[in-house]
Amino acid sequence: MLQHQGSLDLAFQALSDPTRRAMVERLSRGPASVSELAAPFPMSMSAVAQHLKILEASGLVASEKSGRVRTCRVDPRALSAAERWINGRRLSVERSLDRLGAFLDETRDEEEFPK
Repeated sequence: MLQHQGSLDLAFQALSDPTRRAMVERLSRGPASVSELAAPFPMSMSAVAQHLKILEASGLVASEKSGRVRTCRVDPRALSAAERWINGRRLSVERSLDRLGAFLDETRDEEEFPK
């Protein structure tokens, strides 16, 4: 669990930056070279490489070099772990809201039809 928690922390830390989220968004449509990923951003290739280093360390992105071209792709396993964590929190909140709704319905029924 501790290792899972650490990887989840790294994933959310990596996704906390809008540039890295945009890169993951682009890579979710398919693999791209570092140059293709860098094109929309007004930053140096060195800065792009730093962002990619963080994404790779988090496990969200994997890359491979073929000749002079480094191609990046999303690793869906890391995204799935983050999605499972978020869905777990969402389900917990939904259950709480369902219980609150049921309580309010009971309270309203008791006010409308006193015993």
